[in-house]
Amino acid sequence: MLNLFDEVPTPLPEELVQKILSGPNLRIERIVSHGHASPDGFWYDQEQNEFVVLLKGAARLRFEDEVIEMIPGSSVNIPAHRRHRVEWTTPDGPTIWLAVFYE
Repeated sequence: MLNLFDEVPTPLPEELVQKILSGPNLRIERIVSHGHASPDGFWYDQEQNEFVVLLKGAARLRFEDEVIEMIPGSSVNIPAHRRHRVEWTTPDGPTIWLAVFYE
């Protein structure tokens, strides 16, 4: 059994990405941020679609045409090749994401 809120290391010098499950056209990851953001000028441009749920903390995602504020329970579906970046995650505690990558 896996509890997505367990074993969150502190301090967290880099964002933590843990693969939970994968298959031919599917990958599920737990991502833990703690004040992390994408590097200046960096944009994700992924081959797969990504469905993200924010479980704990808060975050701000930037797309080329909009900004999304995320709180626990917020979710967003990001089609393949839709450029995006993490603008901000809460610095005063962990931000825990569940990311589902799919074809």
